[in-house]
Amino acid sequence: MDPHWWQSATIYQIYPRSFQDSDGNGIGDLAGITARLDYVAALGIDAIWISPIYPSPMADFGYDVADYCDVDPRFGTLADFDALLARAHDLGLRVLLDLVPNHSSDRHPWFAASRSSRADPQRSWYIWRDPAPDGGPPNNWISDFGGPAWAWDAATGQYYAHAFLPEQPDLNWREPGLRRAMYDAMRFWFDRGIDGFRIDVLWHMIKAADFPDNPPNPDYREGMGEMHKVLQLHSTDQPEVHGIAAEMRAIADGYAGDRVLIGEIYLPVPELMTYYGSDTAPEVHLPFNFQLIEARWDAATLAGIIAAYEAALPPGGWPNWVLGNHDRQRIASRIGQRQARVAAMLLLTLRGTPTLYYGDEIGLADVAIPAIQVQDPRELREPGIGLGRDPVRTPMPWDGSVGAGFTTGTPWLPINPDHAIRNVAAQSDDAASMLSLTRNLLVLRRRHAALRVGLIREIVGEDDVLRFEREHGGERFVIALNLSDEERRFTLPDHVELPQLLLSTVPEWRTGGEDCDGRTLPLAPNEGIILLDG
Repeated sequence: MDPHWWQSATIYQIYPRSFQDSDGNGIGDLAGITARLDYVAALGIDAIWISPIYPSPMADFGYDVADYCDVDPRFGTLADFDALLARAHDLGLRVLLDLVPNHSSDRHPWFAASRSSRADPQRSWYIWRDPAPDGGPPNNWISDFGGPAWAWDAATGQYYAHAFLPEQPDLNWREPGLRRAMYDAMRFWFDRGIDGFRIDVLWHMIKAADFPDNPPNPDYREGMGEMHKVLQLHSTDQPEVHGIAAEMRAIADGYAGDRVLIGEIYLPVPELMTYYGSDTAPEVHLPFNFQLIEARWDAATLAGIIAAYEAALPPGGWPNWVLGNHDRQRIASRIGQRQARVAAMLLLTLRGTPTLYYGDEIGLADVAIPAIQVQDPRELREPGIGLGRDPVRTPMPWDGSVGAGFTTGTPWLPINPDHAIRNVAAQSDDAASMLSLTRNLLVLRRRHAALRVGLIREIVGEDDVLRFEREHGGERFVIALNLSDEERRFTLPDHVELPQLLLSTVPEWRTGGEDCDGRTLPLAPNEGIILLDG
């Protein structure tokens, strides 16, 4: 097998506002990322994905784009980006950018033209509709940030659609001129040398042409967020979106160097699989698989998820796994620090491409944000129900100094309160730290093809132990993960003969005196182990 680079790679997501501030203004920037690339490469990462860096009013912190072919001055310049890209490539790191194609900023020149007149040539680049008979919004669609998914424009007497903030009007992908302009933006960055895109909310990009009401959600309950009052049957995941994904893929495939497209798609597995496309019309290389972010953390559930996902993959479809991102609760907060170590072992030993969110390699947890310091528009629109994303976007703690090595100024969000002990410098020389565990896992992935591209077999979840095997080229590994805080035992498969322990998440427990009963092995509370057969 000669895998594509992205099949054997580990991807590292960087939220640029929070990674490294180079000029003391409290906001991370491109020069800061460049300064930390040696750390990323030494960690064992193969590619970085950088959340949006485009010019933006920052109503949604970069996901409201005002120019798809430039860099926001807060982050630097195109020259700064070119320097980052060159340094990354020198270190053997690939670079992916965030593409935000569902919506732009309301400050984008395209939207300024579109709302200037119903007769403007770019009017059709956005989604405009007449009011309902009662003068209200055209239908019952709800924004993902709460409230109607329509905003009134008094000057032209119509509503425009916005799946998120009113400051983020949805683009009309049924308009050929808009498509050409967005594809030109993709080419701008490919021509500059980037290695791929993560495509934001890909499944949102086309809406039903006749804009019918969405059906009510029979399972809605208070606290879920207003967006869940209806099922997004007509406002997302329309059949025509696959044609767009295929056109994007054709653009990527037209470039040398094996460029990759990753799609953000929050859909059930059967629908997710359709975004791989077909042999004649391939779509994204990796439709993001978010199941571990949402799963109940027990062995039987996880075993079922892994087996079902593997079985659902289309021929040639490559799996991928994610534990966290800039929108969802950090894994250390969700399952605790001890199980976060087990989760890291799971992520980095499953078959497929893993994506690691910055800070998870040191066990960074959600940070409580005082109400007066809340920045996230999601939280500001629906406060108090736990949907805010600020807690997972806090600055990277590099050391125990006042600014955590992130900034010499005032950070844009609070630094984790335990940063004096939970930081990169403190964990770098600690063999028992989360950072050391992550490095060791990534060393094993690079050293053994079976852990990167090998088959996965014997997926079993019972008595709180999740066990599976990886195999390639005559090498076989057994991974066993204790998802409980009590000691557990598991039985080796009959075909495993002379297992050698390569790594444990609880190394201090492995003194050599564990009570083994024939082919039954013990696991410490919250322990994961990697065994090499023979």
